[in-house]
Amino acid sequence: MVFIWGGDGTVQRCIDAVAGADAVMAILPAGTANLLAMNLEIPDDLTEAVRVGLRVDRRLIDTGSVNGEHFTVMAGAGFDARMIKDANRDMKNRLGRAAYLYTGIRNLGARRVKATIEVDGRRFFAGQASCVLAGNVGKVLGGVEAFPGARPDDGLLELGVVTAKNLLEWARTFARLALGKAAESPFVEVTRGEIISIRFDRKLPYELDGGARPAIREMRIKARPGSIKICVPARVASVSTATAGDAHA
Repeated sequence: MVFIWGGDGTVQRCIDAVAGADAVMAILPAGTANLLAMNLEIPDDLTEAVRVGLRVDRRLIDTGSVNGEHFTVMAGAGFDARMIKDANRDMKNRLGRAAYLYTGIRNLGARRVKATIEVDGRRFFAGQASCVLAGNVGKVLGGVEAFPGARPDDGLLELGVVTAKNLLEWARTFARLALGKAAESPFVEVTRGEIISIRFDRKLPYELDGGARPAIREMRIKARPGSIKICVPARVASVSTATAGDAHA
């Protein structure tokens, strides 16, 4: 068993090291967003989080991987990656989650990139995109429910492509996102799948679970079913078990 005290970036690095091994991860949320802990209902209170880790309730969840590196929450390129890259540690210490709001506003006018995307071997998108985001859970980017139907144990990854090109179109996109209806926006295209191949016409920064990565032109994203076991509250473990039983029946 490994106890991880930190934010999503620290959790991602640890899970990348042990995914697929016979290890159990207990998360003690101590970061800015703590998105994986939020999605799994792991309490922010340190004492309660330790108690969750010491109990026997476990949940086997999927990871995704980008060019071989594992993530549990999200992987994205474009707007979200720029927003995360610009929110440095000093800014997050001063502003908390508001740091992402500040850097997000600064990046709304960034130039779009031409992207070609295939999902499970079929062409899904070709055109100008301002953000490409793959999600393993529902709540991403500051805890907003971007993928309402997402489950971290269904063997699939969610994919969203945003095509907004100016402040007005972004405002309309965020309005739908706030209502949990991003898929209904004319500037958003969504799907899900196991293998996602993305090619950009120029190098673009990307991020994994809120951690900035160097710019690349190609992303190969794969779902890795049941590759990590995480300590969760009993109610979350029981829901997962019941759902798995229903699927088996």
